[in-house]
Amino acid sequence: MTENSRPCVITGASSGIGAACARHLGSLGYPVVLGARRVDLCEKICEEVRELGGQAQAFHLDLTSDDSIEDFVDKSAKSVGGIEIVVSCAAVVIPGTGLEMSSREFSFQVGVNLLGTQSLISRLGIPMVARQRGDIVFITSDILNSPRPQIAAYQTSKWGLEGFARALQMELEGSGVRVSVVRPGQTRTPMGGDWEEAKTAQILEEWIRFGLARHPGLLEPDSVARAVETVVSLAPGTHYPYLEIQPQAPVRRKLNA
Repeated sequence: MTENSRPCVITGASSGIGAACARHLGSLGYPVVLGARRVDLCEKICEEVRELGGQAQAFHLDLTSDDSIEDFVDKSAKSVGGIEIVVSCAAVVIPGTGLEMSSREFSFQVGVNLLGTQSLISRLGIPMVARQRGDIVFITSDILNSPRPQIAAYQTSKWGLEGFARALQMELEGSGVRVSVVRPGQTRTPMGGDWEEAKTAQILEEWIRFGLARHPGLLEPDSVARAVETVVSLAPGTHYPYLEIQPQAPVRRKLNA
């Protein structure tokens, strides 16, 4: 098996970073399986990958349902063979403070972003350990080192996800399975695009007040996808446990003397 022929599962693949990872890895020759609730959008991405000569499949995946997870894992293995790479991108974010948000909304975000992800990784990771090779990549967020108000549940889930990843790194050391964290800064994705305009403005004001929006630069999803490629394409015997990627600030205009 060549490096670029390793079958790859990507969750949250219908948009944003997940979609970019699917396009990029698929264009390089990795057989990719896209998982998301919006399968129609995933199918369009699969068509793009196939037009470039790649192999891509899309299956429905709802991380709040064990039955959906089981069905997705089964279909993925049957379509491309034993999964060698998992890129965990799936996440939801609902704005709200830790006190105002209902327990239902809070639990939903933690359920998708952390609990459902653990359930999927368990099912895909155990066969990797048996084969003594594989890559598990978690997309987290720079909110772990720069906490932001108004997204308390999302932040809690990402803290938990990275804690889970760190534990797996120790538990799987010596197994042949690499566990990596890719932590992007603010990225230009549709996430948060369905927020009310007034709520978005309020949140941005809060972030600026705490110095969390130093410049208007944003990462493009493809930049994060290329970072993921760097992580999974490392030669055996090497490992990126953690990789942070940040947007570069726009170049300042030179002031006239």
